[in-house]
Amino acid sequence: MLKDITLGQYFPGNTVVHRLDPRTKLLMTLLYIVTLFLCKWFVSYGVMLVFLITAVALSRIRPKALLKGLKPLIIIIIFTAVINLFYTEGRVLVEFWIFKITAEGLQNAFFLVLRIMMLVTGTFLLTYTTSPIALTDGLESLLSPLKKIHFPVHELAMMMSIALRFIPTLIEETDKIMSAQKARGADFETGNIFRRAKALIPILVPLFVSAFRRADELATAMECRCYHGGEGRTKLKQLRYHRRDALCLLLGAVLLAGIIVLRHFML
Repeated sequence: MLKDITLGQYFPGNTVVHRLDPRTKLLMTLLYIVTLFLCKWFVSYGVMLVFLITAVALSRIRPKALLKGLKPLIIIIIFTAVINLFYTEGRVLVEFWIFKITAEGLQNAFFLVLRIMMLVTGTFLLTYTTSPIALTDGLESLLSPLKKIHFPVHELAMMMSIALRFIPTLIEETDKIMSAQKARGADFETGNIFRRAKALIPILVPLFVSAFRRADELATAMECRCYHGGEGRTKLKQLRYHRRDALCLLLGAVLLAGIIVLRHFML
């Protein structure tokens, strides 16, 4: 299960999606999320699904890698679907005991599961096609107007970059600790929920110790390199918008406007 968590990973490439400016991809992701939450009925979701499939195809990221990232969320997706399926008022289709399946509940459950899957897949596509350094530079550039009110933009972007960078490292460290504990006879898969939670203590303690040790080593390394925040810092690679970025943002705006029009006519 731990190996299925792919958040924070970056797949190098030279596709048109990889070459987009990180600021463009951040803005497109934001537009995609807003547009997805405005979707209503099958036509809107169909348009968004075609857009997502096209983006995945252009990025040349294997669908298997994207679907792999959904595995840790299966329980949440199923729980959300069940809640909407049985507890939505409307025209009753099937009724047994205290449970009722309505047409509206079936529809809401389907749309909600589809929305969660598309939301996670589209968000993962951002980190898969953009390196943590590029994400940091793009986020800092987009938030740079906040520097006028003394908001710590550089520090915030740096923290997010470090967090993304260390997600795969911590997952690998957790997997090693679990393997070592299993070799000593630990059992993480049997028993009730309280017994399983208690069995996680031998994992969490060394994991937290390792995380704090890594953080201390990173802080020492940054101090040794005379890191003092973003004041007066320059960048090796300057971000520049290109024609493809303008076309991509225009496509995102057209997509948002189209979904709003569809939503208006379907109400």
